[in-house]
Amino acid sequence: MNIKYLQVKNFRNIEKCQIEPCENVNVIFGQNAQGKTNLLESIWLFTGCRSFRGSKDSEMINFNSNKAVLDMDFFAFDRDYSAHLEIGEGRKFMLGGVKKTTSEVMGNFLSVVFSPVHLSLVKDGPYERRRFLDIAISQLKPKYGVTLSQYNKAIQQRNILLKDIVYHSELYDTLDIWEDRIAFYGAEIVRQRLGYINKLSSYSHEIYSGLSSGKEHLTIGYDQQTVIAGESKQELYDNLKNQLYQSRKNDLTTGFTSVGPHRDDLSIKIDSLMARNYGSQGQQRSAALALKLGEAAVVRSFSGEQPVALLDDVMSELDETRQNYILNHIKDWQVFITCCDPNNVRNLKSGKKFEMKNGKVK
Repeated sequence: MNIKYLQVKNFRNIEKCQIEPCENVNVIFGQNAQGKTNLLESIWLFTGCRSFRGSKDSEMINFNSNKAVLDMDFFAFDRDYSAHLEIGEGRKFMLGGVKKTTSEVMGNFLSVVFSPVHLSLVKDGPYERRRFLDIAISQLKPKYGVTLSQYNKAIQQRNILLKDIVYHSELYDTLDIWEDRIAFYGAEIVRQRLGYINKLSSYSHEIYSGLSSGKEHLTIGYDQQTVIAGESKQELYDNLKNQLYQSRKNDLTTGFTSVGPHRDDLSIKIDSLMARNYGSQGQQRSAALALKLGEAAVVRSFSGEQPVALLDDVMSELDETRQNYILNHIKDWQVFITCCDPNNVRNLKSGKKFEMKNGKVK
């Protein structure tokens, strides 16, 4: 999968620009606030997802216009595509000249993005890592998102009951209903997460080894707050339901559900030490990058297509060895890298460079 042509109009500070990237590494350099990240964001939107910066659509439109217009030609799944996106009062997609809904667009153009906000995967608490897992799995298996939604609703209902039972003891027996649902959907969530992490771990380990020239080792694992064992979905269901029953007394005291995949975490270790607590800035950035590039590798294994990689400000806090790996050893896929200092890419052996200034590509 690769982008052949991109045109951006009235998107943030970009009034109009166009590029024809190469099939491997494309570097976009320039000073801060010139539009480098904006250009990557415009590419990302063709996935059908929301902005990776958490922005509202209205915030992405240039002040001098009432809509942003994006056009992209790309090659994927053995054919050429022409995509068009307008952002104004809602989003309007067209693929091959045919109007599409957001859900119909998803899965046609595949991309993985790394930006400084993704350092939260390593630095912050379990919520960000669970969110990373759940979004990654949902993009591959849309039904997983439905399962996750049903699970969260069941957790909310059980939590409400736990608080109400103190005043209405007759509600106690209804816990069985919600615990059955939590166990049913929770078992599937655990099964899917374990399967995904098994693939992600292998790819991320290999990528991190390359970044560190084999001097450091990254280990990814699933850290369960309460171990829910089992090889089959039925075993996971039985185990989780039993633990929910066993936790009732404690949960009635605290007023919330203490067991289940909503409490789990993604374990990230460098040389057997927790990256969050003991990793340097460069190691933490490398670990987050390895996770995101590992995510791309999982997408490729699942879909047969290598997603386009968007790496925003990835060179910061990385030594020359790690920078060189990113520039010259990520092969056979299209990569877009932003950086401020052009000296960071002086070792680029093949690819294209684009200078961004005042929202324009020079």
